[in-house]
This record gives sequence, structure tokens and C-alpha cells, in this order.
Amino acid sequence: MNMKKWLALAVACSTLALGACGGKTETAASKASDASAPAAPASDKVYRVAMNAEFAPFESLNEKNEVQGFDVDLMNAMAKAGNFKVEYKHQPWDSLFAALKNGDVDILASAVTINEERKQTMAFTDPYFEITQVILVPKNKEIKSVEDLKNAKKVGVVTGNTGDTAVTKILGNNSEKIARFENVTLVIKELENGGLDAVVSDSAVVGNYVKNNSDKGFTMVAVPDFEVEHYGLAVRKGDEATLKMLNDALKEVRANGEYDKIFNKYFAK
Repeated sequence: MNMKKWLALAVACSTLALGACGGKTETAASKASDASAPAAPASDKVYRVAMNAEFAPFESLNEKNEVQGFDVDLMNAMAKAGNFKVEYKHQPWDSLFAALKNGDVDILASAVTINEERKQTMAFTDPYFEITQVILVPKNKEIKSVEDLKNAKKVGVVTGNTGDTAVTKILGNNSEKIARFENVTLVIKELENGGLDAVVSDSAVVGNYVKNNSDKGFTMVAVPDFEVEHYGLAVRKGDEATLKMLNDALKEVRANGEYDKIFNKYFAK
């Protein structure tokens, strides 16, 4: 092949290669890229993030049926910092762990408490939020301790949450005093309707409810019997690549101040 033909072929191949690189698709749910974002990631993989969007202020649905909340904002900030893409899926709490194990989703970002039992079947990132269990008490009830809780007629919890575990330890595994509900919205609604004497759930969620429903006269009671817990993002056991990606991104958003901005948006007094 003479030099002129070789040059012409090289130019044509270069033009084809450039044309094939265009058309980057941004995932609307993540909103993790903008003009100032890092260069495009090496992979076009979109990480599927599942949550039960009935746990405000960490995850809930807005009027457009879109997920919103602390966990969503944090994941979006991490996706931008780590240069990866995410999309969200709202589903029942009791289906989350199976969905992760079966490979239907890649990440759980749903205020999942890190504990030894869950570590047997999934891997967690570094902790990103600290809470404890507290008691939500209506104005006509005098419940200020675990002993008072033992004397209550009905105590509400969300099935499978750590509040369920905590109350089960106090009242017994088969106690008829425990009323279990699918999500925190339902259990609090039952408390409002007078069907329960108290609800045990996560401090940040209960605190958010009390703050936004001050007219109802409910109080949040903290007791020393409940241990400090930490939320983590969960991935499949053995998925070290995703785990490292998330931990690196979490460290970055803590270092660049984005974590503090998101925290103050939801929890500043």
C-alpha cells in the first residue's frame, strides 16, 4: 500500500472511532453529572439502587412519585464524586434483601442498619449515619422507660426493622403485645388512630415525624436500653469492586463538604 492510500485509510478510521464515542446517556434519576463533573466513566454500567421509600426523611416519594430524601441526595452526591451512574427502585422493605441477593439490584440505600446477622448475607460500606431506637408516645400515654413499654397493651414496629428486633428482645418473640406493620407510615397512622400505646423506631425518623407534626402532641422518648446503630449501603457479598467504589465516593463527599450540606438540609435544628 502506497503512503497516500495509507494516510487516507488512517484518517477514515480515526473519523469512525470518534463518531462511535459520542452520545453519552445521562440517567435522569441520578442527576449526578453536569458540566463540572469528572470525565466519563470507563463503563456505562448503571447501578440499580433499591430502597423502601416510606421512611422519611431518608427516603420517600414526592408528588411526582419520584424518590427523594437524605439517602437519595447522598447517593447522587456520591455518584457525582465517584463518576458512576445510578437509578432508583422503590419496593417493599421485606423484598429488599432478596432483590440484592438475587441480583435484581446492585445497591441497597434504605437506612439499613449494619448488624452481624445481615453481614452474613451482604456486605456493607463504611457507616454513613448514626441512630438509636426510640419510643414514640402519644400525649395521653405515660411511657418513659422499657419497663413502661412492658406494661403497654400494644407496641407497634415495622416488620424486620431493628425496632422490631429491639421490642422482641423486651417483650418476647411470640408476644401478642407486638403489632407489626409493613412500613413506618402505617405504624404511625395506627398510633395516631389510637390503636397502639407506642411505636419503637429509628431516632432520626421519629424525630422528623415529631418535628413536622407538633400539633399532634407526640413525644420522642430516648432510653439507654437501646444500643447505638449505624446505617450502611449494602451490596452483594463478594462484590468488592462496588464496595470500594462506594467507600471511595463516601470518603470524597465527606472530605469535600457535600455530606455536611446534605445533613444540614434534613437535620439542622
